[in-house]
Amino acid sequence: MTRSAARSAAVPAWKALVAGCALSLGMTGAWAQDAKPEEVPFWAVGMPKSGPGKQMAPVPAFPVPTPADKLPLSKLKLPPGFKAEVWASGVLDARGMRQGDSGTVFVSTLFVAGKIYAIQDKGGKREIKTIAEKLFLPNGIEYHKGSLFVATPKDITRYDNIEANLDNPPKPVMVYDKLPGLVPHGWKFIKIGPDGKLYVPTGAPCNICEEKPGFAEIARMNLDGTGMEVVARGVRNTVGFDFHPVTGELWFTNNGRDWLSEDLPNDTLNRVGKPGKDHFGYPYCHQGNFADPEFGWGKDCNEFTKPAALTGPHAGTLGMRFYTGKMFPKKYQNAIFLARHGPWNRTTKFGADIMVAYPDGKGGISKMEPFMTGLVENNSYLGRPVDVLVLKDGSMLVSDDHNGAIYRISYAGK
Repeated sequence: MTRSAARSAAVPAWKALVAGCALSLGMTGAWAQDAKPEEVPFWAVGMPKSGPGKQMAPVPAFPVPTPADKLPLSKLKLPPGFKAEVWASGVLDARGMRQGDSGTVFVSTLFVAGKIYAIQDKGGKREIKTIAEKLFLPNGIEYHKGSLFVATPKDITRYDNIEANLDNPPKPVMVYDKLPGLVPHGWKFIKIGPDGKLYVPTGAPCNICEEKPGFAEIARMNLDGTGMEVVARGVRNTVGFDFHPVTGELWFTNNGRDWLSEDLPNDTLNRVGKPGKDHFGYPYCHQGNFADPEFGWGKDCNEFTKPAALTGPHAGTLGMRFYTGKMFPKKYQNAIFLARHGPWNRTTKFGADIMVAYPDGKGGISKMEPFMTGLVENNSYLGRPVDVLVLKDGSMLVSDDHNGAIYRISYAGK
């Protein structure tokens, strides 16, 4: 089946999913079958009752990856001296990325594939292996001392000595099984901090609702699943964070609420300056200065921790990494590379790019500028970046779940 045929075949299923499934956003299979026709998808709560907003829905995820020769490589635009190439294709629903000690790149998926991949470089050619499948939204992965941690909305497991056993992966070890397990904003991005603890977010179980204990927060735990404690509250939905390579502070992206307007609120880039005490405003205050029209009454945005930077309205700001490699010019050292997936609930599309943000050394951002662009054409997406990964050689990978591909960005000088 060609990609265009597969896409056409997927449309009826997608429409049925939008009409009656709280698990939309491109999911198929058992989750779609379980949906009841009268249910309203969680993303549609608050949708306008008429007009252009009524016609919006999450961008369907393709059921097959784009062939290598059809990828939008020629459309990518980078600063002078940088080069983009296809590092791997045929990686359906490619999302989060981590690199193992021996160079294996592990790739997570979300709504479409339900798989974890391992990609090895074999003399310039990439070999892709599926090491786990039929998983429940396995977006969150982390590699640490030979083990691969995998987080779903309901639990965190660990695959030990994984790089030595890619052809016969070990049975996963349960690390933590007390996560809520809800689909709305329940998928994870996980990372081990400089304190040796595993950081795990749980997003709001809705578009906008009163904060509940255990939701809209980032927590951390020991690597054996004990000692859970909250690090940050008022975080609607983070799907990307990293730790400053000098200060060790946690920085994270956050997706703002939907259906307020075309231009409000912005997604944000944030810094946790007071672990356990910082509250970033949700659901009372958005983007640091805008009180929610339903839940913001009687609240002052100055009560909450301000964002370090605004990253665009409904931009879908996801993965982020501090650049610690040596290949890129000095100006990028310790800068933050951000993947913006691009908005679905906005009439005019933008983003689908990589931005670079420069910390000012005072907890804020001095400036933010485009780095990789070119994936929006005729108000539609040619690709949608999700995560970035700095490889051991200093080059950077960018995952694209829209096409099921991974690009490599390198620098050779002007």
